[in-house]
Amino acid sequence: MGRRVVVPFPPQRIVSLVPSQTELLFDLGLGARVVGVTKFCIHPPEARQQATVVGGTKNFDFAKIATCQPDLIIGNKEENYQAGIEQLAAHYPVWLSDISDLPGALRMIKQVGLITGQGPRAAALAATVAERFGALGVALSPPESVAYLIWRKPYMAAAAGTFIDDLLARAGFANAFGALGRYPEIAPEQLAHAAPQRILLSSEPYPFKEKHVAELQEICPAARIQLVDGELFSWYGSRLLHAAAYLSQLR
Repeated sequence: MGRRVVVPFPPQRIVSLVPSQTELLFDLGLGARVVGVTKFCIHPPEARQQATVVGGTKNFDFAKIATCQPDLIIGNKEENYQAGIEQLAAHYPVWLSDISDLPGALRMIKQVGLITGQGPRAAALAATVAERFGALGVALSPPESVAYLIWRKPYMAAAAGTFIDDLLARAGFANAFGALGRYPEIAPEQLAHAAPQRILLSSEPYPFKEKHVAELQEICPAARIQLVDGELFSWYGSRLLHAAAYLSQLR
């Protein structure tokens, strides 16, 4: 992010504002030092039980964060909101990740390890993730075209420049909306015109269910429509240990 952040080493009171990075901290053996998490930090289950819940990823409870007395706050450029981060950074060391692909995620994992005094453990975790993704191998050619939907009313897709797009490519899929940027709204007519061979309905942030498959099938009768685990497509921390196998199975 190009910011200079001074952190006491090793930090003893950490607030995590990103679910996937909360899970990473626990998997690095730092759970006892995590004193604040968001309401969306559902992994591991004990995170919200033992730490203070300090609001959501885009609406911080500053008073609760103050009671945590953090010596390190960990956030993410995309998942958190700039005004809130700037307000926190005026009082605490705030370290931000900025991730759009797998190499960026692996770099983040190692950096969090270095900052928290768990460098070797984080490096080993990142190496295992890289090895598992490397084992995905070469996909079938030509790749199958896929639309990955993250929202309904209006439909929104994960397009170019997103972490999800990078994982789709690594799984051997061609993003039907790869010519668009980030998270565009997609009209039903656009979806029909794109005619993806497969439509993936994410479990988050919109919780697509089986009942939504029929409405998409009407728009794209020839498409194969599946519900997919959004965490394994968009959580860029230690959950990546399970993502490669999931992508291989999906492919």
